[in-house]
Amino acid sequence: MKRTTGAIAMAGITALLLTACGGDTESEDPTSPAADEADAPEGDDEGATSDAGDAADETAAGGEGDAAGETAGAPAASDGTSLVIWADDLRAAAIEPLTETFTADTGVEVKVQVVAQEKLREQFKDAVGQGAGPDITIGAHDWLGELVQNNVVAPVQIAPDVAEQFVPESIEAVTFEGQLYAVPYSVESLALIRNTDLAPEVPASMEELVENGQAMVEAGDTELILAQELGKEGNAYSMYPYVSAYGGGIFPLLEEGGFDGSKAILDSPETLQGAEKLAWLGEVGALSTNQDASNVIPNFIDGKAAYMVSGPWAIDQITEGGINYAIDPIPDFADGGETAPFLGVQTFYVSAESLNPQIAQTFVQEYVPTEEIQVGMFEADRRPPALTAAAEQVQSQDEDVEAWSAAAEGGTPMPNIPQMNAVWGPLGKATADIVGGADPAERMATAQTEVASALGGR
Repeated sequence: MKRTTGAIAMAGITALLLTACGGDTESEDPTSPAADEADAPEGDDEGATSDAGDAADETAAGGEGDAAGETAGAPAASDGTSLVIWADDLRAAAIEPLTETFTADTGVEVKVQVVAQEKLREQFKDAVGQGAGPDITIGAHDWLGELVQNNVVAPVQIAPDVAEQFVPESIEAVTFEGQLYAVPYSVESLALIRNTDLAPEVPASMEELVENGQAMVEAGDTELILAQELGKEGNAYSMYPYVSAYGGGIFPLLEEGGFDGSKAILDSPETLQGAEKLAWLGEVGALSTNQDASNVIPNFIDGKAAYMVSGPWAIDQITEGGINYAIDPIPDFADGGETAPFLGVQTFYVSAESLNPQIAQTFVQEYVPTEEIQVGMFEADRRPPALTAAAEQVQSQDEDVEAWSAAAEGGTPMPNIPQMNAVWGPLGKATADIVGGADPAERMATAQTEVASALGGR
């Protein structure tokens, strides 16, 4: 039987009340001073929250078609009469039937257009920049800095009592310079996934996980201590729980929330302590650059590893593979290092060039924060809802939701600031090199220099 762990109690929530505050989507559109994360993680498909995943190939070229099936030509743009939503194929299929209530209430037709996931961000940015594009797009929160910088998304206003009904980190993730720019619908993070037939107990620490994994390898029960995506070019997202375990990370945190993108801290003493743990995990064989998005989940399903660090996108394959599994937080280090993962948030953005701005704002302000839509989106890809009441509801359908919530506790939303564009590549390659045997201090110093140079010498 499948077992999950995790004990975050979801607070009870009364009836959803929403006051749509403000409708002019063309007001208040501050920009950020730097370039954004063109290759940043996006939270889609296997390992999609890694820089080595499908985000790396985003381009503006090519149109895809409609939600009923892809066709040649560019996707439909806002026309001032209907509500046009762009999304990848998975989310388009999920949202299309959920728009029926909106159409019945408002009389406004909704057109859901499919755009290939790897093209969606760039195509949305470029189309809106030319005064076209959809009214709404569905995408990851870490797009935000680039979209704000390019003036292609409109601020969103929701009442404070409604914001309180979301997982707090999800609201933080869609806030930029004090302004809300999207409405979240799901939150995801990495976690430890165990094959409970091979590893029936939760390891108390990373050291215990390694010890258990080594024993299973020596006994011939498995081939790997741990399955986790890294690859030859590295994976900053996947390795972040280790690098940041001692209070370090990528950018300093601001007192008011968010990140100070003016300088990196890749060579700080705290980050270096995490990098040393990364080196240790490579030395003992727990991490390997031979594991990447193509083989991590198959290795786990084939029984080559009892432990895997991955996200909700892995569960369908694990279930289809007949593996009995449990989801737990990534174990901390025995000496006090806390392995908090990055959090990814999926959201609804409103275009700054929508020809139907009032209707677009009504949809994201009044309909997206409902259990109907949040639960419906969950059923498409099993990412836990951002609305707490929806998360409570789906727990009765899927016991994994509570476990994912526990795994995400203490996590940090992926930086949504433009400066992250300078980080993913250098930090990712540094993690691969360190696991491969490079000196942690020297390699992180090099990464720091590369990032600082990209940030203008800061």
